[in-house]
Amino acid sequence: MVRDWVLRFNERGPEGLVNGKAPGQQSRLNDQQRGALAQAMERGPTPYLDGVVRWRLCDLAQWLWLEFRVSIREKMLCREVRAMGYRKLAARPKHHAQDPQAIEDFKEVSPPQWQKLPPERPEENA
Repeated sequence: MVRDWVLRFNERGPEGLVNGKAPGQQSRLNDQQRGALAQAMERGPTPYLDGVVRWRLCDLAQWLWLEFRVSIREKMLCREVRAMGYRKLAARPKHHAQDPQAIEDFKEVSPPQWQKLPPERPEENA
């Protein structure tokens, strides 16, 4: 342990003694693979070819394996995708038979949940 400190001090000076963040594991994707992944995400899946209607991380991991024979865990793929600037977005589901007028009618006739109480009167029996 002291030997490591001496080696870091000799290599980088006093700044070498400051504990920094560990570099972590190298990325399994190269720039070409990242570019192809970005294009696939932008293009979206083709249901009859890819077997899915929207990309999930497990689907993208499978796609990377089929295209490049690169095995990557979903958690690591999530970090790669976020580093590329993508975020998971999902639209709020809406029923196909939802009637906008019924929503407005419901809002108009809903009674208030809280009602103001009348002011308290002092007791006259005291």
